[in-house]
Amino acid sequence: MAEQKLQTKNRNPGRPPRTDSFGKASDLRNSILDHAELAFAEAGFEGANLREIASLAGVNQALIRYYFGSKADLFDECFRRRGGVLAGYRHVNLDRLLEISENPSVEDLVFAYLKPQWDMKYSSPNGAAFVAMQARLHAEPEEHALRLRREVYDASVKRYISALSQVLPQVPKDIISVRMAFLVGAYLFMLNDLGRISDLTEGHLTSFGKDEMLDQLVRFLAAGLRAPV
Repeated sequence: MAEQKLQTKNRNPGRPPRTDSFGKASDLRNSILDHAELAFAEAGFEGANLREIASLAGVNQALIRYYFGSKADLFDECFRRRGGVLAGYRHVNLDRLLEISENPSVEDLVFAYLKPQWDMKYSSPNGAAFVAMQARLHAEPEEHALRLRREVYDASVKRYISALSQVLPQVPKDIISVRMAFLVGAYLFMLNDLGRISDLTEGHLTSFGKDEMLDQLVRFLAAGLRAPV
């Protein structure tokens, strides 16, 4: 099954490639980005400050400014670094699906899109931090948030919209695009607010395994995408 093939291919997307070829300099840049990622995830853009990030990374603020510029530039670089990894895996997953079949199922397309984010959250503390940081981006000024999301994600999202349009010809492409926005909102909420499951089931379900959660979410979102107009 296409889903199983993708599961074996997506390994530890929480580890981005080095950003340059200068060895220690690359390690230092990534260390700063790792600590900044944790700070932004915990406090948001406004709450995090360069002094704390520098202290955590064991460097001075001047070095952060040398590598990244302003705090906004550092935030953007954090987002681009791991968000680019996510987008890349989504492209790869879609390519593999289309190699297997010209008409993959809606479920396989949704799984291919969501799986990299699931893997990233559970890959490491920094992978989970990026997921939280990404959710916090929705609380940032709209212009900034939209610009970053467009830059990092639009190309991959639009490819999935096109693929879904091919397998759901009865649903207008504009409607699929709107439903894709619903999909993004739903998966970000479920990645970051799992405590609500216990509340809403009156304690009958206190935890869902990550694979079971993903399976349930894929089924729900696929049904929504193919719903009659």
